[in-house]
Amino acid sequence: MKLLLLLFLLLPSSVFSFQAFVRPFKTRSSTSIYNVVDDKTEVREYFNTEGFNRWNKIYSESDEVNKVQLDIRTGHDQTIQKILNWVKDDGDINGKTVCDCGCGVGSLAIPLAQMGATVSASDISSSMSTEASRRASSLGITTADFYTSDLESVEGNYDTVTCVDVAIHYPTEQMEGMIGHLCGLADRRVIFSFAPKTWWFVGLKKIGELFPGPSKTTRAYLHEEEKVRMAMEKAGFKIEREEFTGTNFYFSKLLEAVKV
Repeated sequence: MKLLLLLFLLLPSSVFSFQAFVRPFKTRSSTSIYNVVDDKTEVREYFNTEGFNRWNKIYSESDEVNKVQLDIRTGHDQTIQKILNWVKDDGDINGKTVCDCGCGVGSLAIPLAQMGATVSASDISSSMSTEASRRASSLGITTADFYTSDLESVEGNYDTVTCVDVAIHYPTEQMEGMIGHLCGLADRRVIFSFAPKTWWFVGLKKIGELFPGPSKTTRAYLHEEEKVRMAMEKAGFKIEREEFTGTNFYFSKLLEAVKV
């Protein structure tokens, strides 16, 4: 297992949990003073170009994926299915409103719409949101609206707010504000996933930083679970259910928080 994980870190096609560890900062001058990299711009550009081509294949049934990408697809699918199982167990999504932030190609938004929810789904990448809309239209779905927006600009009030596998692009100092914004959109519950920060994952991340590659064009941020929970509590929510999904190359902690 350790060998597999190490090989994963060296593969340029491997993305998600430890997708893109570092990108050298550009110096202003010869005095080693560094500019702050705009993560949002990097993420937008990546997922509108190379990243879209790669992830569109991963989040589909395409055979044009390698073993690492297939493993990531499996892990992501497991996380999505766990959310759908929660929704099915509750049996009350029909007619409810859902806001899916960072919807990607619609992996969660589309099945929620098929279950009867009215879905508003956004992604920072226009390529992603356009593809999600295309997939929904091809299935005859009319209760899901897809548009392009960064998370901070999403507005409105919804019964349920979801944000799956997006937090990895948010620096630690932005995490509390991000969760606070998501909770502010939710009338009842928030479903949120993130890559947990543990000594083991941090160690793997440091190894990966030694092998920068052309596909590692965005940063990957791990988050302490305690701080995520505290941010939700501060926003007036409490954790009701939780799951952890881990395959060889995909790691994600899933939390459902309900309004107190």
